Amino acid sequence: MLSLFLTIVSPFAIAQITTVTVSGTVKGKSDKSVVAYASVAVKNAKDSAFIQGTITNEEGRFSIAGIHPGNYLLEVSITGYESKEQSLFVGSLSPFLDIPVIELEEEATTLQGVIITAKPGDVNSKLDKKTYSLSDNVSQRGGSVLQSIQNLPGVTVQDGKVQLRGNDKVTILIDGKQTALTGFGSQTGLDNIPASAIDKIEIINNPSSKYDANGNAGIINIIMKKNRQSGFNGKAGFSTGLGALWVRKENLPTIRPQYTFTPKINPSLSLNYRKDKVNIFLEADNLYTQTLNKNEYVTRVYDDGSVIKSQLKRNRNTNFLTTKAGVDWNMNEQNILTVSGLFGSEKIIDRGDQPFFNGELTHRQRLWQFFEDELKTTVMATAAYQYKFKEPGHLLNAGFNYTFHREDEKYFYDNYLPSSQGTDAFKLISDEQVYDFNIDYIRPLKYGKIETGIKLRNRSIPTDMFFIPGANSVLDTDAGGWATYKELIPALYGNYVLENEKWEAELGLRVEHVKIQYDVNPDHSTYKSDGYNYTQPFPNLRLAYKLNDNNRLSAFFNRRVDRPNEVDIRIFPKYDDAEIIKVGNPALRPQFTNSVELGYKHNFSAGYLYAAVYHRFADGTITRISSIVPGSTLVYAIFQNAGKSYNTGLEAIWSRKVSDGYSFNINGNIYKNQINAFTVENLYPQRNTFSAGKQTAISGNLKLNNTFRLAKDWDAQLTAVYLAPDIIPQGKILSRFSIDAGLKKALRKGKGEIFFNATDLLNTMVIRRKIDGMGFYYTSDDYYETQVIRLGYSYKF
Repeated sequence: MLSLFLTIVSPFAIAQITTVTVSGTVKGKSDKSVVAYASVAVKNAKDSAFIQGTITNEEGRFSIAGIHPGNYLLEVSITGYESKEQSLFVGSLSPFLDIPVIELEEEATTLQGVIITAKPGDVNSKLDKKTYSLSDNVSQRGGSVLQSIQNLPGVTVQDGKVQLRGNDKVTILIDGKQTALTGFGSQTGLDNIPASAIDKIEIINNPSSKYDANGNAGIINIIMKKNRQSGFNGKAGFSTGLGALWVRKENLPTIRPQYTFTPKINPSLSLNYRKDKVNIFLEADNLYTQTLNKNEYVTRVYDDGSVIKSQLKRNRNTNFLTTKAGVDWNMNEQNILTVSGLFGSEKIIDRGDQPFFNGELTHRQRLWQFFEDELKTTVMATAAYQYKFKEPGHLLNAGFNYTFHREDEKYFYDNYLPSSQGTDAFKLISDEQVYDFNIDYIRPLKYGKIETGIKLRNRSIPTDMFFIPGANSVLDTDAGGWATYKELIPALYGNYVLENEKWEAELGLRVEHVKIQYDVNPDHSTYKSDGYNYTQPFPNLRLAYKLNDNNRLSAFFNRRVDRPNEVDIRIFPKYDDAEIIKVGNPALRPQFTNSVELGYKHNFSAGYLYAAVYHRFADGTITRISSIVPGSTLVYAIFQNAGKSYNTGLEAIWSRKVSDGYSFNINGNIYKNQINAFTVENLYPQRNTFSAGKQTAISGNLKLNNTFRLAKDWDAQLTAVYLAPDIIPQGKILSRFSIDAGLKKALRKGKGEIFFNATDLLNTMVIRRKIDGMGFYYTSDDYYETQVIRLGYSYKF
């Protein structure tokens, strides 16, 4: 139980709305005719100093870009009309402000003004989104997206999944879209996508209705690099590294060596050509790694006193290639068409050993050796059209996205028993196809904007599993065959944003109709075809009050859903661990979550302080349940809906620039997790009932990231991360700690950059768990590869 902790994170760059485009129309008051060529000027409200100006076009419209949030005077004048001056209030919620029609009197009249007020931007002034540039994350350069994300404020990583505020129900987007690379439901693949392909990361704890409703913990939007400079330009980079620099814990007897001194190689290339109305872009990254992907030591203790000790060691070779290319065509001032394609290929080779011994390690009961050959291929085609109305920021967007994702997986097992040996194998092939279509409409208003749109998704995943048993096979061959997942989701949303000098409000509603059908091979030993459908509203509300220019309060509410992904209900047993076998559950149902949050932001001259209190309550909590069946020591981990759960916490971020040479960011998160008592029935491999009492724990995380600006264009970064003990289904995970460090130097007048970094500098990150089941419990310590050193260079041209 942790009484207090703070999260300390580096000063990542935070995106914000710093300038606004002000637009409007000028007409004559008497006949309502447009007034062309009128002079429009923006002046400082305090001293009437000229800021910026323009003239109206033939339709009487004007547009003035680059206005910083604040209070101004807007003056309109032209010969034959009385000049008019009105106050202007420019808010920070929208980059566009379309003010009501300005009417000019033909006779001299004294008119009073209109106000536009706005706050300087910072950690997103709405307090609903934080944006971080990966170029500032020196200590994680050259690695994967997962490694780069884990140092961000409020983010932790557990079992290869990202967590926000201790919850892994996070939706991962790429350029605002769900993709097969990162998962159309539960997240996947982040540990293999190279960070060199990424520009910045957005963390959205309280998504609005324009986003899909899934992901109760929030959304992480990965924005890929894309250059828009004129002419031919680009960037090339290369990084290399070594991991697993020494053996942290020796193998159990009779197995093959662990990977050590594992190489990492990451070349990257970005090309862009822009001329006149056409912009052509290409991004290519290849990440090759050897990794000690798993090195878990498990002790299982049964109620009859028997003890089994084992080690699961997995040496992994991975090559991940991503290529994205496309064309932006600015047909004219109002029409833009973008067509792009993405190709991803992920090749995984695993060589593993898993010995099983008695409690004294004097007798080997079994040795399980395996070889996995897996190829994941992803192809995406995207077309996006944008129509710009005459008013700046008034947009109509339409898009179509097609995704094909093939999972081709082959496993070969050698099962060594005291008196015999057998060889088993299986082959799985899965072809996922997704069609997404969307239309979005945005209209700026005098004090805010409206957004509305529709989306349609059609998704299908036929999967075939072939078991090939050998002598003394342990495979459940009756659990193979075919299964097909089908998903149809039409959705409609609307979002209204209002802002004045003191108040901000955002109200949205998304309505989704979901139809899921999972058809199962009728000869399957346990499971039958299943499915569900629902039509549900998902509201969101944000209310903010500006105490003054430096202090702001916000309140949030939203309702979201986590639908079981296809792999969560997949009926085929997974044998990557020979005696802790994972199986899906076609009867799994969605988890619905309501969230409330109160936030406070204080800006000061050299930084800011942000704090939030949040509470989430979920019904139908999705989790894995581990159980055994009579007469067997095998553990079956099966997804179930475990009833109600709660997550309540406090998050704080303190960012400060101490001097020109030093700045820091501290992020702390303390929360209480609770899982109510529940009882579930597992069907596989035979019916058994599991019950658990209420679990509660206070946990959190602590991150400290310091950035140093050194002489001769050197920058340094030092990051410390502490993760407190936490509850997990049926047990707990113990505390974890690591330190990362990095250096970078700008070369060739800023066009080149060299970096060197080390992750888990002290090699202290070990995952320790304890799981309590009915009739048994087990503990595990995973000494997987965490320490990596990298060296890289990039050059802009």
